[in-house]
Amino acid sequence: MDRGAEIANLLRSRRARLSPDQVGLPGDGRVRRVSGLRRDEVARLAGISTEYYTRLEQGRAINPSQEVIEALACALCLDSSEREHLADLFARPAITRRAPNGVQRVRPGLYLLLQTLEHVPAFVVGRRTDILASNRLARGILTDFEALPAARRNLARYYLLDPEARRRTGDWQRVAAETVAMLRLEAGRYPGDRRLADLIGELTVGSPEFPGWWNDHRVLRRTHGAKHYCHPLVGDLHFSYESLRLPDDPDQTLCVYAVEPGSPTQRALQLLASWTTSRLEAAPPRPAAARPSTSTD
Repeated sequence: MDRGAEIANLLRSRRARLSPDQVGLPGDGRVRRVSGLRRDEVARLAGISTEYYTRLEQGRAINPSQEVIEALACALCLDSSEREHLADLFARPAITRRAPNGVQRVRPGLYLLLQTLEHVPAFVVGRRTDILASNRLARGILTDFEALPAARRNLARYYLLDPEARRRTGDWQRVAAETVAMLRLEAGRYPGDRRLADLIGELTVGSPEFPGWWNDHRVLRRTHGAKHYCHPLVGDLHFSYESLRLPDDPDQTLCVYAVEPGSPTQRALQLLASWTTSRLEAAPPRPAAARPSTSTD
């Protein structure tokens, strides 16, 4: 990833979405040839010279101080995910994070917790939106990740390349675009990650929508929200979800889908749980190698 180009695109796109009224700047009577703030307006808001901001936006000054980064974030009204992304992009080469080369492993206790959460869907997401582990209901509602080869268990690949995901996911466009924004945040955090670059290439070729969403330079770290699925067996399912980063491994996130007690979704989940249990009991046991809780690099 070209760090200078990424910085330039991020600053330009965030400048373009703001108007002087939004940031409290008075009109100056000048004709605006493009939408958004001018460079000199951003520089004024950030308390730096127009010349220096121009160099930043052109990718020619990529080592600003932490104070300048924070001032830019405030001037451009960045949210928490965008601030994190900006800091990642401006990280000096000596301290830029490298994608770990080891295997991502789910602790046995966490894997057991997933199975204990038998009444709601839950799964663990790792780097590049890889699915490291999932419980039975999560696999029943999305897809059976454990039946896929380890290298193919990936949330972005599911939402963007699996035709079944389009049919099952309510508001598919929003969910898929948000997943692309999660990958963009990952790319800023680990710019040298070859597997992430390969995934982005695969999505670019396989998903007509991906290039447009990727070029929006939107970034997102999911923390909570709502999800809607339409399951072919039990119909509409509505969840609120919580995403919890693990304190001993910030590259792993536990995602839990919650339901309202007594709701139609809870009753549908009970039916789905009964159905998946019946299938599991009728099927021959999988070999141990088919129950991975890791993602290899």
